[in-house]
Amino acid sequence: MTHYFISDLHLEAGRPAMTDGFLDFLQRLRSGDALYILGDFFEVWMGDDYSDALTQTVIGELRQRTEQGVQLFLMHGNRDFLLGEAFCQQTGGTLLPEPTVIELAGQPVLLMHGDSLCTRDTEYMKLRQMLRNPQWQQQFLAQSLEQRIAFARQVRSESQSGQQMKSDDIMDVTQDEVDAVMTAHGVRWLIHGHTHRPHVHHWQHQGEARERWVLGDWSDNNGWCIDDADGEFKLRPFSF
Repeated sequence: MTHYFISDLHLEAGRPAMTDGFLDFLQRLRSGDALYILGDFFEVWMGDDYSDALTQTVIGELRQRTEQGVQLFLMHGNRDFLLGEAFCQQTGGTLLPEPTVIELAGQPVLLMHGDSLCTRDTEYMKLRQMLRNPQWQQQFLAQSLEQRIAFARQVRSESQSGQQMKSDDIMDVTQDEVDAVMTAHGVRWLIHGHTHRPHVHHWQHQGEARERWVLGDWSDNNGWCIDDADGEFKLRPFSF
């Protein structure tokens, strides 16, 4: 059994090369393997009632893998926080709460998307609180698809403009928050995405060795993955 962790593909119809790269990636999975998608799988997700050629292709390919014995786990990101149980039923996947603790190599590991760790970005944290509110989500999903799509375009435009004005430090994780979350869940190893800054961080916290493995975002030419295909966990890029 091999574990695979990916995040931040930001799949969208306008980037078919990335979709093809992901579909090729799925071909390496075998029965018994576990695939964890830690958020921002899609660039935007307007609800499980939305459908187009891209979503149908991805759903169909994921379903094939799970029917062949691949275990699929998904986690919400800041782009696809409306992925729901209908999507999971269609793909055969399991939606994980954030954060989630699993066991790898005999030790507990904390899985997150990672956006909640960026506490210095106070404007985003306020927006996140609203978007993750179940009542707001229920009201949003009650709107027409056209209204939802228009809202998503507006938020995306404002987000891109706002990011250009923010420093890299503000948009990265806050170390105090990382340590607090890891302590709360009793782990020494954290895996997350979101920041698009792939790296394996090692440090000491109150005499305890800790690790934070950060997944990278995918492009039209390459992806990032954490896996133990060679018998030990590695963070690595790969070309399509």
